[in-house]
This record gives sequence, C-alpha cells and structure tokens, in this order.
Amino acid sequence: MGIVIKQSIRNTVITYIGFAIGAANALFMYTNFLGKTYYGLTAFLLSSANIMMPLMAFGVHNTLVKFYSGYKTEKEKSEFLSFMMLLPLLLVVPFSLIAYFFYSDIAAFLSRENPIIYHYVWLIPLISLCMGYFEIFYAWVKVHMKSVFGNFIKEVFLRILISIFLYAVYFKWITAIEFVYITVGIYFVMTLAMVYFALRVKMPAFSLKFPSDKKAVFIYSIFIIISGSVATLLIDIDKFMLGQYINIDNVAYYSVAIFIATVISVPSRAMHQIVYPITAKLMAENKHDELNILYKKTSISLQIVGGYVLLGILVNIKALYMLLPPEYAGGIFVVFTIGISKYFDLILGNNNAIIFNSIYYRMVLFLGLLLAFLAVTLNMFFIPRYGIDGAAIATLIAITLYSLSKLFFVTMRMKLQPFTRQTLYSLAISLAIFFAFYYWEFPFHPLPNIILKSILMSVVYGYLNYKLRISAEVNQVIEKVFPKFKSL
Repeated sequence: MGIVIKQSIRNTVITYIGFAIGAANALFMYTNFLGKTYYGLTAFLLSSANIMMPLMAFGVHNTLVKFYSGYKTEKEKSEFLSFMMLLPLLLVVPFSLIAYFFYSDIAAFLSRENPIIYHYVWLIPLISLCMGYFEIFYAWVKVHMKSVFGNFIKEVFLRILISIFLYAVYFKWITAIEFVYITVGIYFVMTLAMVYFALRVKMPAFSLKFPSDKKAVFIYSIFIIISGSVATLLIDIDKFMLGQYINIDNVAYYSVAIFIATVISVPSRAMHQIVYPITAKLMAENKHDELNILYKKTSISLQIVGGYVLLGILVNIKALYMLLPPEYAGGIFVVFTIGISKYFDLILGNNNAIIFNSIYYRMVLFLGLLLAFLAVTLNMFFIPRYGIDGAAIATLIAITLYSLSKLFFVTMRMKLQPFTRQTLYSLAISLAIFFAFYYWEFPFHPLPNIILKSILMSVVYGYLNYKLRISAEVNQVIEKVFPKFKSL
C-alpha cells in the first residue's frame, strides 16, 4: 500500500485544492459573475459532453489500463498504444457526420424547453472529444504510476483557467456568451497539456501493426463504452434532463448543490488514480488474497475520509447556504440526497476497478444498462413533479441500486467483500457526530460559525477514529502529519 498511500495523499491534496478553487467558482463567481442563466447553460453543456465522453473515447482509457500490463515487450506495447489512438475514430467520424447533417433537428430537440440552448449544441461534441482524449493520455501515465500531474491538470489547472475567464467576465473584458465559447478552448488546452506530459513520461514508437489480441481489446472497449456511458449517465443525466423539462436557471441551482455534494467523492477519485492499475495487476496475476485485502483497506479508508467530508458539509449546510444568493437555498435537500448516495458509493472501495478488470464485466454492464434506463425513467417521472428535488431523488435511487448490484455481484461471484466490523464502528461514529453537531448553531456570522463548528467536529471525529483504530492506514497518515498523536 506504500505507493497507494503516497500518491493517494498527493492526489487527495491536489484534488482538494482543485475543489477549493472550484468552490470559489461554483459558489461565488459563477453565481455572481456569470449569472444563473449562463451558469445553467454552461452546466448543461458540460454535463451533456460528459455523457458523450465514453463514446468519443471508445472506452480506450479503461482498456489501456486493463491490457497494458499484459504486454511484455516494447514492440507489443507500441502496437497496443497505436491501436488505442485509432479506435476512437470509429465513433468520432460517424458522429461528426451525423452532427453536421442533422444539426438543426438535434438542436431543436434539445432546446425545445430552453431556446437559448439551440445555438450552443455544436459545442457539446467538441468538449466531449477533448475530454475523451484527455482521459486516454491520462490512462497512459497511470499505467506508468505517474498519476499526480494528470490529476493536477484535471482538478487544478482546469479550474484556474475557468477562474481567470470568470474574472474576465466580471471586469467586462469578455461577455458571458464569449465565456461559453472559451470553455471549449479551456478543455482543448487541458488536453494538449496532458498529451505533452504523457509523451514525456514515455514516448511510444507508433506502429501501423496492431496487437495480436486486437479482437479481445476491441470487444472489451465496446463493453467499456457501455459501462462508461452508464456511469456518466447516472452522474449527469439529471442536469441534462432538467434542461429538457424546466427553466435552465434551475440547472444552475442544482449544479451548486451537486458541486457541494460531489466534494464527498474527492478521496475516492484521488485514490482510484493509483489503485486502478494496481487492481488490474493483482487480477492479472490471480492474487486473490492480496486483492481482498486491498478491497477492504480502500473501503474503510475511503469511508473514514469520505465520512469526514460528508459530516463537514451536512453540519454546516444551513450556514453555507446563507452565504449564497437566496434563490439557491432550495438546493439543501439536493445536497443531503446526493451526499448520501455518494457516501454509499464511496465505501465500496475499489469495487469498480475489480469489476472492470474481471471476466464478468459483460454481465454487470448489461445490468448497468437496465439501471441507466431506470434513471432516465425516474427523472422523467420526478422532475416534472418536484423539480430539482425530483432529480435528486431519481439520482439517489438509481445510484443506490447500481452500487448495490455491483456489490452483490462482486461478493457472490468473486468471493470478495469490502466490509468489516470497522465499517459499522465508522458508521456509528459518523451518525453520533452528525446528531451532536447538526442542530448546534453559534450566534455568529455564517462564516465563523462554519469555521468553529468544523474545527470542533474535526477534533472529535479525528480523535474517535484514531483512538478506536478504525483504519491502520489512516492512523499511519495521522501519525505522520501529527506526530504528537502517538502519545494519545
């Protein structure tokens, strides 16, 4: 776990720095500089692009991680990477032709509720293409155990560029409309930076000859497209469908709430950058016992760190929304609902990495398709009736069922199980602290209220988890950062 802990800590720090910048963007600059209409439009375009991304990438970013460790010679690795670079064109080219010849029909369909969307639909495939190739070259550095820089580009560099241009809107150097177009350029620059770094880490010798197992690689990529589409659909379909049923301003309100709740998943995103290739390697070498240990360690570590973040958000949520424009206050229910779904997904550890690198990935992906259909159906039912609260309810149900199905499958088929007695202890600590702090408000301005309550909650939560030794890995990190804890 040495390399996992080291790079996970670095990735976590980088990701939280990115989220701090993102918080300034989402909670202050987007809401005050760009305005709710263009904030909603930007969120709609990015969510739509994210839904398309697995198609544009052709699942290559996951395929590369799974198969790379199986090639022994540099020649085989070069043939494999060349094949990976060309595969996305199988969908990029036909999609581009369809978008060109049927743009008016597609744009009219997507903008029937919000006409402002019509003239911006063409930006969606461009952003998704940049996202796709970014993930492909990011996967290339992951297999070489160099995930930190890519994480910096994705989490920090991207948000810094967004901040710069949001300030440009504020100072009237550019208009809100121009900012929407510049967003495409930001994602393009991010992708170029990733390509440059990936080729510096390992410059492959591109080959016109494809790998001998190209059929297996191709089939796996097809299924990963389905899997990636299901995963992103469950994450972003709510914002996309909000734009189809209610005023686009509500997408802005919902996006703020989703951003707050998504902070919970940061530890998982950071750890998975390095755990994913290690999981693939253990599975390729049939090291079942080591994989089971890794599964449990990632689960409890993520539960502790993710539980801390969830508590920090929920006990301060009322004060936090007092700092935002009043019209955004309706998102508190969304934060609770999505936060719970993210927490449950978090405690499953490296579940996804296990499934996608196993021989059973096909069956789980078919189940995912059924749940994606369910997510769309639930949103169609709940959004017209309950607005953004309905979208949150639909997302909670869909993600929970999807997570349960994956957990059940790994447990029954592969005899792997992430939970231990420590899981219950951690849950009990989190519940006790939530009820102790949620209803306790200081008679101060919201900001010092948040700071003081967070400090007190952190001390209690950290002490209980450390003293009860819920996670040996977390304790090691605490002792390294705070040596005095050893004397407690």
